[in-house]
Amino acid sequence: MYKNIVDLHVHTDNSFDGNHSATFFCEKAEMIDLRAIAFTDHCEVDQYRGDANYEKRMLQAFFEIAKVRSAFRGKLLILNGVELGQPAYDIEIANKIVDKYEYDHVLGSVHNLRGGEDFYFMKNLKMDEADKLLKQYFDEIIEMLKWGRFDVLAHLTYPLRYFYSQSGLDIDLNNYKKQVDEILLMTAKSDKALEINTAALRQPLNKLSPEIDVVKRFKELGGKYVSVGSDAHYAEHLACDIDMAYSCALEAGFDSITFFQRHTPMQMRIERSE
Repeated sequence: MYKNIVDLHVHTDNSFDGNHSATFFCEKAEMIDLRAIAFTDHCEVDQYRGDANYEKRMLQAFFEIAKVRSAFRGKLLILNGVELGQPAYDIEIANKIVDKYEYDHVLGSVHNLRGGEDFYFMKNLKMDEADKLLKQYFDEIIEMLKWGRFDVLAHLTYPLRYFYSQSGLDIDLNNYKKQVDEILLMTAKSDKALEINTAALRQPLNKLSPEIDVVKRFKELGGKYVSVGSDAHYAEHLACDIDMAYSCALEAGFDSITFFQRHTPMQMRIERSE
């Protein structure tokens, strides 16, 4: 067990797939003695101009975070965040979003390829199909890093969750070492944090995203910062398996967890409970 537990990837009911309010999450956080929480509701940039009501959802999230910050002042550090999905697909919109709200902690992620469906919905893939998709996915992560206006690279191995659960494919990430190394090096050089995401531990894949070998490689390539997140969409999953993410960070050579305040990295030392 560890002291100073934080959860820096949390979705409220302002996300299209969220289920509980920010207030309910904060009450849960107080019960489990969480030190900090980052609300990072979804904004899928490539769908922003459609009918998904992202502008309304983001405004509502902004107001609700202001409300809980007032209610839980002195009890819980609450970070105003967002998970920007596919920002490089519409840079004009992505820049507008980042500039509009006073975000602390911005996650960058890719959930789908251009014009395609979320990896979550892909079923019965063959290995050669998954291989092609994963190479394209890593290329899109590189494009997102070139854009660069985010703080944390979220769940680097996101597609692997669903390649396994929906198609039974267990991917060997060593087959993509060149692309992964390029991503890790770009992340390190730009002083971004690599997220250790625990969501897949609650899914059939049952692995951290990414796993320890990738986090170690990030450290070898000059990575300074790691973040942790449960990717909770329900309050009962808040901080779920975060202790495993802390252990992974320590084993990889990191002695602190990083969160961002107004895009400035702040570190909280990893300490074991007595």
